[in-house]
Formats: sequence, structure tokens, C-alpha cells
Amino acid sequence: MYKKILEYTGKYRKYTYSSIVITLVAVLLNALPFLIAYQLIAPLLGFGEIDSSGIVWRLIAIAACVTLYALLYPFGLRLSHIAAFNTLKNLRISLQKRLEKLPLGVIQEKGTGTIKKMFVEDIEAMELLLAHAIPEGISNIAIPTVTLIFMFFVDWKLALLCIASLPIGMIAMKMMYTSGTSKMGAFYASAQKMNNTIIEYVNGMEVVKVFNRDGESYRRFETDVKSYRDFTLDWYKECWPWMAVYNSALPCVALFLLPVGTWFVLREWSTLPNLVLVLCMSFSVGGPLLRALGFASTIPQLNYKIKALEDLLDHSELCCSNGGFKGKDHGISFENVRFSYTDTEVLHGVSLDIAEGSLTALVGESGSGKSTLAKLLVHFYDVNGGSIRIGGQDIRDMSIEALNNEISYVSQEQFLFNISLLENIRLGKPDATDKEVMAAAEKAQCGEFLSRLEKGIHTLAGDGGKQLSGGERQRISLARAILKNAPIVVLDEATAFMDPENEAKMNAAIAEIIEDKTVIVIAHRLHSIINADQICVMANGDIAACDTHKNLLHSCGEYQKLWNAAQNSMEWKVSSEKEAKV
Repeated sequence: MYKKILEYTGKYRKYTYSSIVITLVAVLLNALPFLIAYQLIAPLLGFGEIDSSGIVWRLIAIAACVTLYALLYPFGLRLSHIAAFNTLKNLRISLQKRLEKLPLGVIQEKGTGTIKKMFVEDIEAMELLLAHAIPEGISNIAIPTVTLIFMFFVDWKLALLCIASLPIGMIAMKMMYTSGTSKMGAFYASAQKMNNTIIEYVNGMEVVKVFNRDGESYRRFETDVKSYRDFTLDWYKECWPWMAVYNSALPCVALFLLPVGTWFVLREWSTLPNLVLVLCMSFSVGGPLLRALGFASTIPQLNYKIKALEDLLDHSELCCSNGGFKGKDHGISFENVRFSYTDTEVLHGVSLDIAEGSLTALVGESGSGKSTLAKLLVHFYDVNGGSIRIGGQDIRDMSIEALNNEISYVSQEQFLFNISLLENIRLGKPDATDKEVMAAAEKAQCGEFLSRLEKGIHTLAGDGGKQLSGGERQRISLARAILKNAPIVVLDEATAFMDPENEAKMNAAIAEIIEDKTVIVIAHRLHSIINADQICVMANGDIAACDTHKNLLHSCGEYQKLWNAAQNSMEWKVSSEKEAKV
């Protein structure tokens, strides 16, 4: 475990090693006063002589040891904390880079609460291991061990009495680990579930209020919070009794030494000087030993958290190379593509050719596989079978960065960061000038709502872009795509927030994006894609037909059903009770 964590220390590993050495010296200095105290006590009991100057020098030595301990111990911890927090930084960066290479579905399956817990709480818990358990644990176990060895050279019988209480504490500690570990999995599972529920509860507050589902939503919230409380208390109830035993027994090294050792002296099996010396030295053993073994109680938790992080890191990365785009053009081909989210296959050998510069629409009922096909193209997931090619080049034979440079993907929900709208648009082309960003915003028909904002394009988007309406957020995302100017454009329900008032503006913005591009459109509004070069009808994870709108109306029953439903929805309107009676 230590080795695995220390892999992330990098150039700060020397700080960890330095902190171990310094805390070792500090703990040794903390033990020496007890040996010096024996030298002061021994003459009082008639063992040797000491003059006044010897007493003074020994008192000065004790003061020096205490002062140096007070200086060195915190300094050693300061070095260990520098190493610890830089290690946590390296670990988070490593995890972030690893997450970027994982399929998006793997991350989504974990849930926002779990990911947040891993990045913040679980990694932060390792600070205890790095900043305290390693330097303090090693030093506080090493010095008592050396002291006990020294005691055996003084009088092995008294030394055995000194460590007689240790087995009691160790047995109690082992029982605590055994019983506590058995409930560790349920404890952490309940914590993850509670985190996910809290985030869902907060994010879904608007829906809860609108549909008056406060009671049901709060019951779930309350149930998961109480469940976490119950699992936590169950875990602690298993540990508390044993924790009390070892906290009492471990530091009490004189528990048997003083009464039994006195009897040994009276029976002349041991000498009084040896008893006094071992007794003085025993006081330097209990405290450090308890501190050292106290860190052991965190090991099961840390092991569990490290394993959780490793489980996340152990998922297969997206299959891609470091190469660039080498396709002969920007035509797209899906060749016998198969894909499963879990054990159920959702795409069953889909094959489709899309010519460069053409507009292809994917239509079908919800769950037919339209969005999945688009997400596979932008490499959100690896295909389970077949291949996807751009200009003849398999997308797995290029880097994610190279693929992203060739495709603008605009989905139904585009996330906006809580930075200015200008910087949100600039994400499409990080080196773009302000003038280029403004031009893209105008082409995306953002001018009207930007003029209403006090700071215009410099207005902060708010958390998740909540300062804007759905349609306004959509136009900001379209501005990103215009600024990016990629040769392939994928519009996944990009007009979902379109209303009749803004339909012309949205269509004008989309026209700016798709001009002279290879375009894939996924839409439920069939009237918006009737002029597509080809319309592919998807049903049950396969392509039922692929042709023009006119031909599909005559040849494809599935498309006819979709078209009739679209026509009926356009004619539907809400009528008042009075109108209904007419």
C-alpha cells in the first residue's frame, strides 16, 4: 500500500524520507529524558553518587531534549505535509487524466456523488497516511522497539513484564479490525448512495416542486441519510469496545512491571536498580507505541479507499492511438457496428455510409440507437464489434484530440461553465480572438439576448449556465461549434429547445454550422430534415431503411408512422372547455 501511494510523490519523495529521519530523531530525544531521569533518581536510592554540577547538567540536557523535540517533531511533520499535499495533487491529476481516457459511460455509471467522493473525500483521507502514519508511525514504533531491546539487555525478566500488556492490546486491535472490516463495504456503499441521492435531490428540486413530489423525494433523501447514519453507527459499535480495550492496555506497560517486578526484587530475582531503570524507560514506550498503533485503525479505511480508486483506474481505456487524422476525406462509414451498454446489445451490426459534404438525418423512436450511433462516432465509447471510419481511417487509429479536431458535436444539453459567455464560446477555439468569438456569437443568433444582459457577452453563465434559458444555452453551444469550424458536424437533438418564435434564428445558426460540412442530424422534428440528402430510419438497434424523405414516405412503413405522428403533433393544440363544446 505504501509503495503504491509513494509512486505519486514524485520529486517530493525526499521530503517524506527527510520527515521520517527527523521525527525519528525527535522521538529519540523525547525518550532520552527518561534515561537521564534514572541517573538523577539512582543516587537517591543509594546507587552511585552525583554532585550538584552533574544534576544541573542533566537538567539542562533534559531541557535541551524537550526543546529539540518541540522543534524537530513539528518540522518533520511540516516536511511530511508538503510531501503529502503534493502527492494528493499528483494523484488527483493522474486520476483526472485517467478519467479522460475512460469511456464516458463508465464515468456516468459511477454517478456524480461517487466521483466527487473519490476526488475529494477519499483522496483527502490519504493525507493522514502520508503526512502522519508514515513518518509518525515509523518513528513512534522504531524508538519504543529499540528501547524494549535495550530493556532485555538490562533484565530480560523485567522486559517481558514490560511488554506483557501488549498482547492484550494487540488482540483487541485485531478483533476491532476483523469486526470493523466486515461492515466496511456496506458503510462505504451507503456513503456513496447518500452522496448520489443528495446531488440528485438538489439538482431535481425544480421538478420536485413543480410536480409536488416533495414528500416522495424527501423520503428517499431521508432514507438514504438515515441508512448512512445507521451503517456508520453499526460500524463504530463493532469497533468501540475493542478500541477502548487497546487504548487502555497498550500504553500501560507498567501494568505488570511495577507489582510483579517489585516481587522479583523482593525475591532477589532482579535488582532494584534494574527495576528503576526499566521502569523509567517504560514511560518512554507507552505514549509513542499508542500513537503508532493508533494509525493502524485507519488502515482498513485507507485500504478500502485506495481499492475504490484502483477499481476506477482499472477500467479499460478507450482504444485509440497517439496519431493524427490521416483520412483521405471526411466521409464517414459505419461497418457492421455492434455495441452494448451492459449485457444487452443495443446496436446489431449497423452499416452506413455518409458521403463527404452530405447531410444525413437519423430518425427513429426513443431507444432505437440514434444517439448511441452519434456518441460512438465521437468516441464516447468503444464499439464491441465492427468499426467506424472517417475518410477510410479507423477512429481508433487516431488520438482523441485529433478526432475532436475533426468533429463538432452539439447535443441537446450543452454544459456551460460559470465563466463569461465569451470564454464559454472560446472553448470551441482556445486561441480565437475576441473579435472572432463575437462574430461566431452573431452567426449563432446570440446578439438579441446578449444585448439584454447588463454585461453582454462578458456576463457569467452561472452554475451549469443557469443564467440563460435552454434555447439561449443552445445558441451559445452553436456559437462554439461555429467558432470551432470542424469539417464534420453532429447535431444530436440540437433543436430540442427551439420554439416557434426563435425557430428561424435557430435554423439560421445551424445553417452557419453545416455549410460545406459533413453533417449528421438526430431530430424528432421530421419537418426540419425533409431536405436531407439521406434519412436513415433506425428501429430496434438497426437501420430499417435509408433514402430521401419522398421515397421513404412510399416505401418505409416505420418512417410513415413517424411522419404521421409528427404531423399530428404539429396540428395538436390545447382547447378551452368552451371551444371543445362547439
